[in-house]
Amino acid sequence: MGWRFLLHRRWAGYLAMTIVFATVCVLLALWQLARRDEAVAEINRVAANYDAEPAPLADVLPALDSYDPSQEWLTAELSGHYLIDDQVLVRNRPLGGDVGFDVLVPFQLDSGEVFVVDRGWVPTGERQDAPDSIPAAPTGAQTIVVRLKASEPHQDNTGAVDGQLSTIEVPEVADRVGLPTYTAAYGLLDSEDPAPAERPMAMPRPQPDEGAHLSYTFQWFCFGLLGFVGLAYIVRQEYRRANEDDPEEQERAAERERKRLAKRTDAQVEDEILDAR
Repeated sequence: MGWRFLLHRRWAGYLAMTIVFATVCVLLALWQLARRDEAVAEINRVAANYDAEPAPLADVLPALDSYDPSQEWLTAELSGHYLIDDQVLVRNRPLGGDVGFDVLVPFQLDSGEVFVVDRGWVPTGERQDAPDSIPAAPTGAQTIVVRLKASEPHQDNTGAVDGQLSTIEVPEVADRVGLPTYTAAYGLLDSEDPAPAERPMAMPRPQPDEGAHLSYTFQWFCFGLLGFVGLAYIVRQEYRRANEDDPEEQERAAERERKRLAKRTDAQVEDEILDAR
């Protein structure tokens, strides 16, 4: 018989299935690798921008629709005053394992334009789906420092009441304000001068974490390789079965059995004796 059994078309099917499985594993490995690259890029962006010296907002965002993803976490300085009457809440915002609200307050610059500021997070109330209290934004002239974030995509305000939003969709806040407003980005509040006695909880600094993407990448590559290892094992077992009447294969089988018996432990020998009884 030899290896002629491999000419049967079912083995071509097994090979095709193994190739498809390995291809899927490679694609998943490359996807995990791309995810890791994104995580590393985010870590580098935070390291470069988070503690940068604040620059005037007009220098950072020269137009109302200016914003580049590379500017995420970049610090900017604004002078003006809060439009307190236009404050809105963003619902279902997680922080530290709890869910609450982000407090958005438009900030009108001395030049007249408006920039949306996320002053921080407040927890959901004890007895209602709204905060028990919200630290008020300071009145009068302010100089504030913010960290830039991209405007979030639109989401229907399902379940949101008046004065609440489902996402930080800056154009929607701009429509409420009715003044020239920066629409591509908003700012996470870093500091206010003069500082109020109380403010919403500040967003924590992002922690550098690549995740387990690199480990998953190696695992998927290994899974793809194991597919061929498994196929080779099946081929070997089929070869032994198909050639079990061949004297040379019988001799090899006897040698394998002798090696197996030689490796038995005393406990295994005792178990075999008990099984024989």
